[in-house]
Amino acid sequence: MSVGYLVPTREAVMSGRPEATPLIALAERAERLGYHSVWAGDSLVARPRHEPLTLLTAIAARTDNVTLGTAVLLPVLRHPVVMAHQVATLDRIAEGRLVLGVGIGADAPQIRHEFATAGVGFDRRVGRFVDHLDLCRKLWSGEGVTHHGDFYSVDDITIGPSPHTPGGPPLWVAASTPTGQRRVGRRYDGWLPIGPSLGYADGLATVRSAASDAGRPSESIVASAYLTISLDDDPDAADRNLDEFLASYYPVPPRVMRSLQATFAGRPSDLADWVQTFVDSGARHLILRFAGHHEQHLEACRDSLARFWSPPNGDRLRDQS
Repeated sequence: MSVGYLVPTREAVMSGRPEATPLIALAERAERLGYHSVWAGDSLVARPRHEPLTLLTAIAARTDNVTLGTAVLLPVLRHPVVMAHQVATLDRIAEGRLVLGVGIGADAPQIRHEFATAGVGFDRRVGRFVDHLDLCRKLWSGEGVTHHGDFYSVDDITIGPSPHTPGGPPLWVAASTPTGQRRVGRRYDGWLPIGPSLGYADGLATVRSAASDAGRPSESIVASAYLTISLDDDPDAADRNLDEFLASYYPVPPRVMRSLQATFAGRPSDLADWVQTFVDSGARHLILRFAGHHEQHLEACRDSLARFWSPPNGDRLRDQS
């Protein structure tokens, strides 16, 4: 098992404390505590926050061993040539420690507005997503690229530098539907769902079956899980804290988000048994988002999940892909 930490970029902006230094310090603390990876989310206007590729560049310069990732990036909000260049440079600075968690974006009014604000069509966003990443991968080869897809066309271009990781960083894709899961298995390097443990095993089976059908080694697909956690010795306090966090973060009632996302509110001593349900279903990398109180949660989760914790030994998550 490996365990990652999501830096609270959205919460920093919501609370009126957008300074980057405390966020970088949290990432450094996570590395010192033995977390295997540090992640940052993405949004332009739907849920304003620090731009993740920029912030991860700063974190890369201040850390040595943790994998750095996006959870998740909406790639089509950036032109693929620009994004490929940014990512290649970040991967050079991080010396290959980068993983791109990516998604198509939920069909919600604020996400549609975000796409429109960026001048990107929301319809056919899956096709645009696939074409975008196909072009990025070609550009990351370091060779001259001519590409004429359904959404993007370029003629005889090369970006420099190429990424530190040959062919570019691994792509872990958020996918909650069988169609999306099959796409992950056929084309990408990892699965990064946000949903509850119920259905995780079936989703992973769909991913791996599609990989096998496409002639890919099914076990090479990294199985991860994005978990939101609120810990307190008083379970009622943990529960209230989680509801307050979700209510401030999303424009729908907390009970709705709890049904859609993997969330835990309770005592630290009970966390490991809840996480065990994901491990039993096949998850091998956890990304932890904390409902506030980050310093305390970093410590408490490190202690509570000790039985799952693989000591950092220099191996990087990208090497699994």
